[in-house]
Amino acid sequence: MRNHSTVTEFILIGLSDDPLVEALLFVLFLGIYVMTVMGNLTMLLVIRADSHLHTPMYFFLSNLSFLDLCFSCVTLPKLLKDLLSEKKTISVEGCLAQVFFVYITAGTEAFLLSMMAYDRYAAICHPLIYGQMMSSQLCVRLVLLSWTLASLNSIVIVLLGVNLDFCGARTIRHYTCELPSLFPLSCSDISIHIDILICIIILHGFGTFLPVFFSYTRIVSAILSISSTTGRSKAFSTCSSHLLAVILFFGSGLIRYLMPTSGSSLDMLSSLQYSAVTPMLNPLIYSLKNMEVKAAVKRAWVKYLQCFR
Repeated sequence: MRNHSTVTEFILIGLSDDPLVEALLFVLFLGIYVMTVMGNLTMLLVIRADSHLHTPMYFFLSNLSFLDLCFSCVTLPKLLKDLLSEKKTISVEGCLAQVFFVYITAGTEAFLLSMMAYDRYAAICHPLIYGQMMSSQLCVRLVLLSWTLASLNSIVIVLLGVNLDFCGARTIRHYTCELPSLFPLSCSDISIHIDILICIIILHGFGTFLPVFFSYTRIVSAILSISSTTGRSKAFSTCSSHLLAVILFFGSGLIRYLMPTSGSSLDMLSSLQYSAVTPMLNPLIYSLKNMEVKAAVKRAWVKYLQCFR
């Protein structure tokens, strides 16, 4: 860490400097954090315990729940602590560690959502050979590939942060550590860093979004070719939850990383959307709109009550 000899810690401006507003925000985000943990843990346990859900779609969904659980744990505990603290600081090493874990969890989730789109394409467009197209071995390989690519991506991004020189300004105009928020604090030439980050975000963003786009182009075409209204409705319901999750995650992520960093409320709102709100909503989206998950939760609840009789 030779490049950070002058600055040893950063100051986060947080979401507010009003004690009353901070108290209200603490209650709000504590509720979001508890709901996120409980919702995603419930999805993990239900999918693991119920044999009816041991299918490729729910295998990917269980991995999505695990990622959402990890993602929320990267940022929300620190945010909750800072809302109760007068001095909001984080060490340089801690900041770079947070950058790494944010990118590896968010990056893996982007890859996973892309592969879930392919799963929905196989289920709707090729139902007769769905089991062959989405074998258990392929599903495991796709998840491992997601983690591997996101890890490599995160390492490159953290190396960009490690090579920055911080020698004066220490105030991060954000509630958490993200690489774009560190660039204004650097006293070295960051033009090459910005170019590399933009290239990474574009490659990663479009590399994960294009499979989603092409999958849903084929899905929509297949749904429109179904003659019965009931059949079209049933086919669309199988992918509507995933489509909503994609819109929430990719929409807020692209706004955050393709817009210039200004330290404005829009930067924070877009970050809060994909790092706090979306991980909380995903279990609700997949459980409220999915009859199989509802039935599995009901069966698990009945079994749990029988244990106390």
